[in-house]
Amino acid sequence: MDWLYFCIFFAACLGAGVTGGLFPPGEWYRQLTKPVWTPPDWVFPVTWMVLYVCIALAATRVASLPDNGLALAFWSLQIAFNGLWTPVFFGLRKIRLGMAVVAALWLAVLSGMIALWQVDWVAGALFVPYLIWVTIASALNAAVWRLNPGEAQAA
Repeated sequence: MDWLYFCIFFAACLGAGVTGGLFPPGEWYRQLTKPVWTPPDWVFPVTWMVLYVCIALAATRVASLPDNGLALAFWSLQIAFNGLWTPVFFGLRKIRLGMAVVAALWLAVLSGMIALWQVDWVAGALFVPYLIWVTIASALNAAVWRLNPGEAQAA
């Protein structure tokens, strides 16, 4: 494994992840009605750290392989949407716009997984847990939108 590549891709993941510290959920989010299946708060940072390692490993595996352009383009797109969701949802408190961002993230992750798989099946498989988690996050965003129509309209 090329550790320099891994460190660069992992730094990009951490750059996206740091938005969680810059825009924490706070009291506004705690006051929202959420579905009963909402994961406890501690699950989010633990899950994201594991996923960021997988996401960085996937990119590292394909970085030096031929025909990796589309896979790395989708990798870049997903990390951009990944970093955008938290400031939109928690920073701006835009639940509907957050739904649009997480939908774009889901499509980018799915497309990235398929493109990575075509270059290196292990890299594509490393995106499977990510797609599952973003599916859960999308459902949670949609449920919060549905359960808080007044907040969704105001924001």
